[in-house]
Order: sequence, then C-alpha cells, then structure tokens
Amino acid sequence: MDALRRALGALALVCALSFAAFALLHSGVALGPVSEPVIVPAVVVETLCAVAALTGAYGALADRRWAWDGLLYGYAVALGGVTLGILAVAFGPGEPGALLLWYHGTTAALLAGGLTGAFYVSRVRR
Repeated sequence: MDALRRALGALALVCALSFAAFALLHSGVALGPVSEPVIVPAVVVETLCAVAALTGAYGALADRRWAWDGLLYGYAVALGGVTLGILAVAFGPGEPGALLLWYHGTTAALLAGGLTGAFYVSRVRR
C-alpha cells in the first residue's frame, strides 16, 4: 500500500501543478509560447482544484494519518472541477482550442484513475 500511496500522491502533485499552470494561463499570464484568454471563473475553479490536489498530495507524500482521505477528497474535488470545465467548454460560446480539449480529457482520465485507486484502498483498509 505504501508504493500505491506514494504513486497516487505523486500523481496528485503533478495534477496540482498543471492546475496551477492553467490558472496562470487563464489569468492572462503567457507561459512561453502558450497563452489562453482571460477567464476568471476558470481561474477560481483551477485554483480550488490545485489546492485540493496539493492537500491530498501533501498528506500522501508526508505519510499523514489522513493521507487516504485527503487523496480521496482531493481527487473528487479536482475531478468535479474538471467536469465543470468540460461542461463550460462544451456549452460555452465559441470554438474551444485543441489545448483545452486535450487538457480536460487527459486530466479527467488521470483524476478518475487516481480516484479509483483511492477508492480501492478505502475498501481494502476495512
């Protein structure tokens, strides 16, 4: 279980960093050649997702008692935020860029895998 906890913590950390990067992009900061339009609601949601994923990653990588619960809740909150982003892109005005479509799909798949792993451990620990 220790290796799975560390792997899920590392995945949560990577997701938190990607949420922070996209929060910067949606706040108008260009990261190299990549830029996105300013979308304030996306910045708020991505910041909350980054905090949730970072909290879960900290609990898992620092071996806290609440590590599994932190991962479970962190992945659930982040997946909810990504789902909200997918709906906003699908029903929003204009044509979404390829980067946003790729990012939402890939992140949703990674978070669903992490959430599945956290749920698996919650069943095994009983």
